[in-house]
Amino acid sequence: MKKKLLISLLALSMSLSLVACGNKDKEKEAAPDAVTAEIIPIEEPLSSEEAPAEEEVVEEDNEAPPEGMVFSELTGLPIDESIANQKPIAAMVDNESTALPHFGLNSADIIYEMVNSTANDRITRLMVLYKDWGNIEQLGSIRSVRPTHIWIASEYNAVICHDGGPFYIDVYMARDYAQHFSGIFSRVNNGKAREFTEYILKGDLEKAFEKSSYSTEYDQFYEGPHFKFARESKPIELEGDAATDINMSAAFKHNKSELKYDESTGLYTYYEYGKVHADGKTGEALTFKNVILMKAGLYQLDKNGYCAYTIFGDTGKGDGYYITNGKAVKITWEKTTENGITHYFLENGEEITLNSGKTYIALIPEEYWSETTLN
Repeated sequence: MKKKLLISLLALSMSLSLVACGNKDKEKEAAPDAVTAEIIPIEEPLSSEEAPAEEEVVEEDNEAPPEGMVFSELTGLPIDESIANQKPIAAMVDNESTALPHFGLNSADIIYEMVNSTANDRITRLMVLYKDWGNIEQLGSIRSVRPTHIWIASEYNAVICHDGGPFYIDVYMARDYAQHFSGIFSRVNNGKAREFTEYILKGDLEKAFEKSSYSTEYDQFYEGPHFKFARESKPIELEGDAATDINMSAAFKHNKSELKYDESTGLYTYYEYGKVHADGKTGEALTFKNVILMKAGLYQLDKNGYCAYTIFGDTGKGDGYYITNGKAVKITWEKTTENGITHYFLENGEEITLNSGKTYIALIPEEYWSETTLN
């Protein structure tokens, strides 16, 4: 009898041990992904008194793109799988009123705006990131580049498309990570001075790549995607302050840049020079799903007003805003090296997730940050 009882107790002990192991495995499988860079292992299992009453359920994004397509790393929207690994271009677009109307910006993925010169009321230049550049019909007009453009474009492993620049760019263009095409695009007779007549037309980029040593696909300098995107079916709704009118005219005095939210479309429309920015061919307004504002230091390079931002290394961090769907939340940003990716963080330390769609990013000089208004 004692022998049978001992066997029964032994079997029961083994059974309980297996159940406990099974529960541990389930806990590991259901644990949410860590949101910090360092993962601290748990040495001892939690006691029943320390264990949480319920485990957090984390939904995974299993939504698949349409057949033959992938989600773009620049917008989160479906694109043809044939260009999944294609490098984007980063085109320098003149933003002087004489250069208007612009062509082709509506089909871009990400557009940066930053001060191009401290002269002329801090006129801005646009840097246009374009993934599917094979479909460009006309883009521009194209103008010169500044050091800050090089540092940011290289984050995306993008090929910079420009027409020259001051000698300050030479040291950075000589970096192994920097790739560019300069002054090789098409001239369009538009009745304006020559500096406003250079555009990227269909076929120009294919010819440029063929004549260069650059690959059209991502290479060893590509660090991976900048952003995480929410699927269109599950958009991000920020719990922040209202932001339906973003006025940057104090910082960008010459252009008087502004973004206004259209609740009916869920998009921000770009205004400059006191009117809606409209495409020169289609008349379509330039709109964005996401807006990121970055507070950054700006310094003048020479008496002509050429300038650059302090956006990497010891000074490569600052405050900002992420804005979408009529709401804004405070963020911080950080960029450690010249060509390293700029990371954006919520106040709780997590990296931001963007809504799928086009993104506008403005580098606001720190002395005008307090005068940039969100209403």
